[in-house]
Amino acid sequence: MRSTRPLAFAAALAVTLPVALTAGCDDGSSSARSGSPRSPGSSGSTASAAPAPDAWIPGRVAKMSVREKVGQLFVTRFSSRADGLAKIRKYHVGGLIYFPNNMSTPKRTAAQSNALQKASTIPLLLGVDEEQGIVSRTPFITRFPGNMALGAAGNPADARAAAQVTGTELRAVGINLDYAPDADVNVNPRNPVIGLRSFGADPGLVSKLVTGAVNGYQAAGVAASAKHFPGHGDTATDSHTGLPVIKHSRAMWERLDAPPFRAAIAANVDMVMTAHIVVPKLIKSVPGGVGGRPPTAEESGDPSTLSPAVLTGLLRGALGYQGVITTDSLEMAGVREKYGDKVAPVRAIQAGADQLLMPPSLPRAYGAVLAAVQSGKITQRRLDESVTRVLRLKQRRGLFGSRTADPAKADAVIGTAANKAIARSVAEHSITLVRNERHVLPLKGRKVAVTGPHSAALRTALRRQGVTVTSGGSADVTVLTTVNAGGATAAEIRSLGSKPVVVAALGRPYDLDHAGGAAAALATYSTSAVSITALAKVLSGAVNPTGRLPVPVAGKKVGHGLGYR
Repeated sequence: MRSTRPLAFAAALAVTLPVALTAGCDDGSSSARSGSPRSPGSSGSTASAAPAPDAWIPGRVAKMSVREKVGQLFVTRFSSRADGLAKIRKYHVGGLIYFPNNMSTPKRTAAQSNALQKASTIPLLLGVDEEQGIVSRTPFITRFPGNMALGAAGNPADARAAAQVTGTELRAVGINLDYAPDADVNVNPRNPVIGLRSFGADPGLVSKLVTGAVNGYQAAGVAASAKHFPGHGDTATDSHTGLPVIKHSRAMWERLDAPPFRAAIAANVDMVMTAHIVVPKLIKSVPGGVGGRPPTAEESGDPSTLSPAVLTGLLRGALGYQGVITTDSLEMAGVREKYGDKVAPVRAIQAGADQLLMPPSLPRAYGAVLAAVQSGKITQRRLDESVTRVLRLKQRRGLFGSRTADPAKADAVIGTAANKAIARSVAEHSITLVRNERHVLPLKGRKVAVTGPHSAALRTALRRQGVTVTSGGSADVTVLTTVNAGGATAAEIRSLGSKPVVVAALGRPYDLDHAGGAAAALATYSTSAVSITALAKVLSGAVNPTGRLPVPVAGKKVGHGLGYR
């Protein structure tokens, strides 16, 4: 049994929720509140004669020019406010994506978002890749440990609370789309691109936490994007630098990779992001995805982002998803390796994508898609389908009611005591005690040395918990921290001599596979300040460890975890 959430956590959540629940409901519609995706032509509830809140959208699409429609397919980088305004005016882009260089203070970021929105005839999707943990782009928001730590905590309520805090703070500065959560099931310890970004290796656990996160983001008025379809968790190649090939069969995919995406769809996720990966057996299993015929050898080697079998056959067909499909960044080698920067955007739309994220050259990509529409390679009907989905997403998030933020209130919403209390509680729930020989832990009453990455911060945190921290020679126990040290962990343990060693893996927990020589081993899954403080509380005995392994580590199965009592 996991421990119940502390009363402080419940109180903090109660303070946060009212702010979050009103953030995206400016138009007052039930659709905006629920985030429920509608397929083109959907008329809403048959129990009411009132038109659906988004019934006006097809008429709006019919009045748009081809250039305006093509622009809605693009979400692009912008180097400055002036650059963003220029792209809005020239290309009618559907959205822009924030990076740290675009953000200074909350107040200035909110004002910039408002300026960008004011320049656009149609509300913009202003997005950010804010997964928390190791993928964090927003410099000023409340810091959470990340997905694998939430997997160790194992509570969907924690995942929802963390996402709702993050979403509320993003919406306060005008950001209305988060490219999160990661729905990949990380079953490959050598995975260089997912790892800690995943909730874990168990599809059931990942599914529950994806559901919690989607609900949290969208309750805050921020569109969520489950990624990376059809599943990026079993690769040893980074799709930023190469094109991974995954050998999962259709049966394995259904068992391992598909459940979290099914869960996200059941939770009415606004968006699904594609993966730049090749899954040949999966593509061959969906002949209907390529016009009712078996795929050619060339098509079997296409990345999923460019595959009709994957996007139309699997995601639209087998899973029944009718929301927005976005590509992963088109700057990545995984999608550029086989086709050029003019061909890839066109093929992505033909495959079933609705939005094209971060083309390396917006002029080149926009021109290629426009030409494809004008020549009939992309039909007008196909274009209208995507634009309709994009506008319906914007309507669900309340952007046609109120698209702006209040710069004067942004600072007050971000980093509140209540939000920080939720982050502390999530971190404390995640710390996992994997081994504790001869009850070397907790440390209180012993002289302790600390070495390794982030050791200064851990020393300070231990002292605050009343632990005596000393130099190595006079210590009874040494705490060794690691961050993705891998096989070097064993040598580091041996170098510390004969006194008991406690290994704390602050990064990927797979370091503990090499910690057999340590008397005790813990996984923290994060180098964030809240996680280091939580680790110190567990090491000292102030907090009883309740985390459970979300991935198999050190010969232990998913779900393993020790406590002090």
